[in-house]
Amino acid sequence: MVTKNQARRGANNDPVTGPQAPGHVSGFASILGRPNAGKSTLLNALVGSKIAIVSSKPQTTRTGIQAVLTRPEAQVVFLDTPGIHEAGKLIHKRMMEAVREALNERDVLLYVCDASVPFEPADADAIKILEGNQARRFLVLNKIDSVKSRHQILPLIETYRQTGLFEEFVPVSALTGEGLDELVRVVLTALPEGPRYFPEDHLTDQPERFLAAELIREAALETTRQEVPHAIAVLVDRWEDGARLLRLSATVYVEREGQKKIVIGTGGQVLKRIGTAARQQIEALLGRKCYLELFVKVRPGWRENSEFLNELDWRYMAGGQSR
Repeated sequence: MVTKNQARRGANNDPVTGPQAPGHVSGFASILGRPNAGKSTLLNALVGSKIAIVSSKPQTTRTGIQAVLTRPEAQVVFLDTPGIHEAGKLIHKRMMEAVREALNERDVLLYVCDASVPFEPADADAIKILEGNQARRFLVLNKIDSVKSRHQILPLIETYRQTGLFEEFVPVSALTGEGLDELVRVVLTALPEGPRYFPEDHLTDQPERFLAAELIREAALETTRQEVPHAIAVLVDRWEDGARLLRLSATVYVEREGQKKIVIGTGGQVLKRIGTAARQQIEALLGRKCYLELFVKVRPGWRENSEFLNELDWRYMAGGQSR
């Protein structure tokens, strides 16, 4: 994750993009909320490209995912975060560390809630993470496409209003795009005047190798049964970028033999479906043909293994500054 101060110094010590026209605004906005609030779908919709993987399974996002929205009049660096939850295993503690890091050096905090479900005690606990933060804080009421009437969300807005943590309340549907223009407008009005931190065509700081691994994991999450998702991890083992074809081999890691059988499926049919779905997504993201080879291995207790978790985090990857 690139912070505000790092961006002002310039990535890799290169100078940042020079000043823009008078009135140009720029800044950093973190997207926070409980699991399954639709944060990753919102990030992708805001920047118009699939940067963060999306799944119906909770805790799909495991680290901070950065994406940049550039317009003639503004540049916003958004950061998607893992869902706020109680940290048990080491991987969950690291996920919550990513959430806390996302509170630092931010101009705007977008707290996303699911507008189709009532306020719960867990919501009251989750928003406490915003207390004392000096950034501008806005509540994003997502999934209004699942609400029969806009009047249904008024009590929910009032509940959040009474916390005193939010200055504006923006109903949106990240799925249909409703309300996103208003959300962007609200964010831009909260940003200070400043230059672009990144070139106009810059979308994310995640390497392609990490993005490919995430798309494979997304395909595995959506293809396998409910008991497998949290135990799935993916590492890209080989990356050969030829003139006409990108050749990849990757390993899907699980924690138990029974999970391995589920991921492979009878006659390898489940793994084949995972590979086909992932390959199509990788080709769409990178804009070139891809040959993908997948393997499945059992690695017991990997969610409590700090060295393996470092391998999964692109910031620790060897050559992480390249692809």
